[in-house]
Amino acid sequence: MKKIYHLATCTTCQRILEETGAAGKGFALQDIKTEKITPAELDALKEKTGSYEALFSRRALKYKEMGLKDQHLQEADYRRLILEEYTFLKRPVVVAGKKIFVGSEKKTVEELKLSIG
Repeated sequence: MKKIYHLATCTTCQRILEETGAAGKGFALQDIKTEKITPAELDALKEKTGSYEALFSRRALKYKEMGLKDQHLQEADYRRLILEEYTFLKRPVVVAGKKIFVGSEKKTVEELKLSIG
């Protein structure tokens, strides 16, 4: 599977897609705002990363608004929150076969570039 979960209005996602050229290399694009991630899709991503927490974005504005930084969240909480609110999915999430790249850290983007050539 070659798929990118992103937010079309996110300038960071746009930059990474352009920088890596991933969009033109046969990857299916899924805008998580207009096409919500399904429980099955999220569970499949969790299998690749090892945890829902690895897919969870603490940068989302609602993280602070909802007072989540002061709570001790469990895996079930991360899963529920990502499914309820698309902004909690760390993005972009790029699935390239058996490999997965989550987020916009420079190291992750560099690894993605090397992986997809």
